[in-house]
Amino acid sequence: MTATPSAIRGAMLTFHKDPFFHPLDECYTYESDAIIVMDQGIITAVGKASELLPTLGDMPVTRYENSIITAGFIDSHVHYPQTEIIASYGEQLIDWLNEYTFIAEQNFADKAHAKEVAEIFLKEQHRNGVTASTVFCTIFPESVDAIFEEAEKYNMRIMAGKVCMDRNAPAALLDTPEKAYDESKALIEKWHGKGRAEYVITPRFVPTSTHEQLEMVGSLAKEYPSTLIQSHVSENLGEIEWVKSLFPDAIDYTDVYDRYGLLRERAIYGHGVHLTEREMHVLSEHGAAVAHCPTSNFFLGSGCFNVQSAKAAHRPMKVGLGTDLGAGTSFSILQTMNEAYKAAQMNSAPYSSLHAFYLATRGTAEALSLADKIGSIAVGMEADLAIINLHSTPIIEYRMRYADSLEEALFIQMTLGDDRAIADTYISGRKV
Repeated sequence: MTATPSAIRGAMLTFHKDPFFHPLDECYTYESDAIIVMDQGIITAVGKASELLPTLGDMPVTRYENSIITAGFIDSHVHYPQTEIIASYGEQLIDWLNEYTFIAEQNFADKAHAKEVAEIFLKEQHRNGVTASTVFCTIFPESVDAIFEEAEKYNMRIMAGKVCMDRNAPAALLDTPEKAYDESKALIEKWHGKGRAEYVITPRFVPTSTHEQLEMVGSLAKEYPSTLIQSHVSENLGEIEWVKSLFPDAIDYTDVYDRYGLLRERAIYGHGVHLTEREMHVLSEHGAAVAHCPTSNFFLGSGCFNVQSAKAAHRPMKVGLGTDLGAGTSFSILQTMNEAYKAAQMNSAPYSSLHAFYLATRGTAEALSLADKIGSIAVGMEADLAIINLHSTPIIEYRMRYADSLEEALFIQMTLGDDRAIADTYISGRKV
């Protein structure tokens, strides 16, 4: 944390309502010259520079020209052990798991290997303005310890969990219902609520857990109601048929999770590309969220999740944005927004750049029930910030000459920008 108060100055964008449900101009604040004061990892003052500057005395103020300060980006669905297999020839979901994922994850029984990957993973997140993330580890507790220990160095808000799976995977990656329960419980007791660490109960997905294991996982969720829950749902058509064959009595994929008590606030399910209307109603009623992962949905040929449909007023769903590395192809949330826009176009349901920036910040915080802590810039919020350089490459600088609105400037950034657009990232008030 910062030892003494400090401040940054520049244009600022923050959200306080969901623009999918409210008039856009009521949902955000843009200030062309703002100051944000940070102390002990918390935002202690926000306002116009002309008003705050005279009150700061000799406090150091870092100024960012030709930039926009936003709340730090939040990655709602990512597999850190897959960092080493990004950009591997994909085929489709089940092939990807068998040919790449399950092979790579076997190395994470080695704590040294897990530590090395965790270091690289978090540094890449920071280079891309990601200040909090919801992370899948492997079945090995060592992999969970490694990501939490590395995040602790930055006082970074990391939500992570041991993957539970007891079938349909290589023997080296299988646990048992009892082992999944015991190891997850021990990790919850060790990490949940320690600093900014939060534990996530993590059945990989329905096909890799037996009835007995899902019962155990459900018991764990009931025992620890403040933990998050994460898994996957309705990503791929072949996967959906597989789930039907494994749980023939279930109404649909989502119903399997519902039967074991795994749908609730702070439960977030990756993809949801092929959710039925019934499933969306159930997720909405329980307050569970979907993590929209467009780059991996395109890479594996899974389809295009429809954000506008998910946000329908008659059964509003919470939606976060996720990179889903390593089937996801970029650590960049800007590039993830770019691909999300294309998915929206494929559904004939596009939305503005302001909607996209909302999803990447406050929207994902709301999906994780963390909007009282992260995702916005306001007094009392945790001081996680991303600074976007609006002229980071020659073509962006040229294109910005013709931008005549905030919305257009942001659209240029999310379409052409990548890690080079992130001027700085602050976590708990400290530049990382």
